[in-house]
Amino acid sequence: MTATVFLLRHAAHDNVGGFLAGRMPDIRLGVEGLAQAKRLGERMARERFDALYASPQPRTQETARAVADARGGMPIETTEALDEIDFGSWAGSRFDELNSQEDWRQWNAQRSLGATPAGETMLDVQQRVFAFLRPFIAQPNDSRIALVSHADVIRAIVGHVLGMSIDSLQRFEISPASITTMVLGPWGGKLITINETTP
Repeated sequence: MTATVFLLRHAAHDNVGGFLAGRMPDIRLGVEGLAQAKRLGERMARERFDALYASPQPRTQETARAVADARGGMPIETTEALDEIDFGSWAGSRFDELNSQEDWRQWNAQRSLGATPAGETMLDVQQRVFAFLRPFIAQPNDSRIALVSHADVIRAIVGHVLGMSIDSLQRFEISPASITTMVLGPWGGKLITINETTP
């Protein structure tokens, strides 16, 4: 059968784009991010989905809470499969600092060959996410789920479905509080919408 999957990127924290948040603890949404999350929740209230899953990071949990509240308080299931890439010692660094490091430049130039200081690769990310998604595709009935995660994790899913190389994943945008929708089945996957944002 098929699984309709809504891929939601978390709303913006106060300095999104200024530094690499990664898995740093206590990176939470600011005032604007909370407003973004509320608008995302209101938009998702128009969709039918049966379960809501989120990365364990506080910014994804807060975004998921806004979506859950807009649906009358539906439960949020937390899974490490949707967690941000483990950037190890890069986490917390400003991007201007990272740009001076050869291993960071290698990671961004050719992710098929690069790994983070923690050892995670983009292939690792794809494998953990699709290991999570596979049971939904195998269910006897169609399922509809919403996943709150991170930009590169969502790119990894979309890229796999579209048959893109890992080195091409930076060629499309996944904005804060955006919605990307796809349908997955035993036959493969189909992208329905990408990077829908709420005004």
